[in-house]
Amino acid sequence: MARSYVHEARRRVGPKRVRIHPVIERLAAEHPDAVIALRFLNDLELLVSVLLSAQTTDVTVNRVTATLFQKYRRPEDYLAVPLGELEADVRPTGTFRQKARNLRGAMRMLLEDYGGDVPLRLEELVRLPGVGRKTANVVAAERGATQGVVVDTHVRRLSQRLGFTRREDPAKIEADLKRLVPRADWARFPHLLIWHGRRVCVARVPRCHACVLNDLCPASRVRRASPAPAR
Repeated sequence: MARSYVHEARRRVGPKRVRIHPVIERLAAEHPDAVIALRFLNDLELLVSVLLSAQTTDVTVNRVTATLFQKYRRPEDYLAVPLGELEADVRPTGTFRQKARNLRGAMRMLLEDYGGDVPLRLEELVRLPGVGRKTANVVAAERGATQGVVVDTHVRRLSQRLGFTRREDPAKIEADLKRLVPRADWARFPHLLIWHGRRVCVARVPRCHACVLNDLCPASRVRRASPAPAR
């Protein structure tokens, strides 16, 4: 069971619907470079990169795909080599046996059901082996067809600390965020939380004194002085 951060949101800082807009705007100003860190040139490379990113870092995935995408350019290429060879090629990303099987299964389905193209609708993307809702949301959003809000470990942690959700399940957290975050911001909102989570609102010891949201965050560890009594 993943650690919960719901209990950290104890301060009174105002309704979440009032805070959501300044939170987004402040994070956008603080992290203007908040975009997906994976490197890809087309829809197929995007799908593969996101599949490989599970339980590893974007840096590792980018290092692996730098050579992988020179060798595997079409869905057929992933099916043309022995499974062991594909496993060796993705091994540095971890859980490589499962990832290799998922890649081959996904490529086979792309060829059999979608003419070799990566589908755009979430309900079709999640049919692909290894593709859950988070992966499907990433792929759709990066292609300009946002249909939901990506919830990874950073988004979960910051949403709980900010008091935007009290849920633990990613699907339920996404539902809460979809009701709260303006639809026009569904694509950029997860990137903003992810980058802020990596740079400032880290899991163990968040850097609250350096946080642009410390007056809007119910989990902030910054103590604010009480207003002076009126005379």
